[in-house]
Amino acid sequence: MRLLLLILVLSSCGLKTQESKELDWLIGKWERENVKQGQTAFEVWKWDDTQGLSGMGVTIQGSDTVFVETLSIAEKDGGLFYVANVSSNASPTFFKITSYSKSGFESENPGHDFPKKIAYTLDGDMLTATISGDGKEIPFLFKRVIE
Repeated sequence: MRLLLLILVLSSCGLKTQESKELDWLIGKWERENVKQGQTAFEVWKWDDTQGLSGMGVTIQGSDTVFVETLSIAEKDGGLFYVANVSSNASPTFFKITSYSKSGFESENPGHDFPKKIAYTLDGDMLTATISGDGKEIPFLFKRVIE
């Protein structure tokens, strides 16, 4: 019994370690480049030992914050999910991560109105987050901010 418990604990620790190694490229501050005139936008991602990867997306126009979303990569029901929580939705929206690597991931929620798919791709110090669904695709281009 103790051996089984030890195997389960080590397996779950390995999964968290593997996730952090595969997705740690996301950690940091990312400033959006393709914003509307007069706006600035960014995403900030960090690693938390209790919550895993968590982030925040913010858009500012002048001195007003016009959009905020909390983001996370979370384990649920044996799968890995990209979770977006915006004030216009009653609850967080879960997108199942269907593939991930050291330079990107894809996540899907075919039942969601829009987007149905969210993909992040890293290329050097540039990050592209693409939302898509129903024949529509919107890329968000970010550059890593060195602080």
